[in-house]
Amino acid sequence: MPTLHSDLPYVKPTPHPESRFMALTSNCDDMPTLFVDTHVPLDVLYDTASYRIRAVTQVLENLSMRGSIECESFILSDFALLCAIPLRDGCDVLDVVGRRLRARASE
Repeated sequence: MPTLHSDLPYVKPTPHPESRFMALTSNCDDMPTLFVDTHVPLDVLYDTASYRIRAVTQVLENLSMRGSIECESFILSDFALLCAIPLRDGCDVLDVVGRRLRARASE
């Protein structure tokens, strides 16, 4: 059986703008695993944010067109979290776009 080696000590990444990668707010703990590459072209960042926000918007619009929806409160809570995660990711990416545009305007 192979010997297991312990992982290297975790070093928390430096937040944007000192680092190329910005941790998403939706990471579930202090050891982020999901990041935005802040050096990606602006149109790609915008498309990424737009895709996430529009997906949640479509789901919520479809839900609002239904009649009465009966469900338990924990189901609504889970559904809200399901919607909040991609919305927060989209907002985080839009924050990067805004920072880049402001930096470009001040040059």
